[in-house]
Amino acid sequence: MEQVAITNRKARFNYEILETREAGIELFGHEAKSLKASHADITGAHVTIRGGEAWLLNMNVRPYQENNVPADYDPLRPRRLLLKKEEIAELEAHVRSANLTIVPLRVYSKGRLVKIEIGLGKGKKKADKREAVKKRDAKREIQRAL
Repeated sequence: MEQVAITNRKARFNYEILETREAGIELFGHEAKSLKASHADITGAHVTIRGGEAWLLNMNVRPYQENNVPADYDPLRPRRLLLKKEEIAELEAHVRSANLTIVPLRVYSKGRLVKIEIGLGKGKKKADKREAVKKRDAKREIQRAL
């Protein structure tokens, strides 16, 4: 049973998502609780590949209970993504060859585990974003008329 905790709504607006993948996240116990309670923000986050490992950067995970968090806890710390070596190599090849970005799309719990859906995205130009807004507004007008 999947339960979506956090979504990155800006990702689909700023990027054209070509492919999606599911990955695990290496977390502390209090971070997992915090994510399941939707106490996080992935709007400015992105994934980078260093040393044969995938790292999630700039994901802000607020403490679940302020008083029970270690004194040296950094809510913006890099978190390792749990992917197979072949998947990491394939993602790295896409990023290098086609100049793509790996963007987190949503964080959800799958049973006891916390998973993240990442997408290979190609940045949209300003004109493409304007066109998306026009389509969305036109669709909204049609719905109102009906």
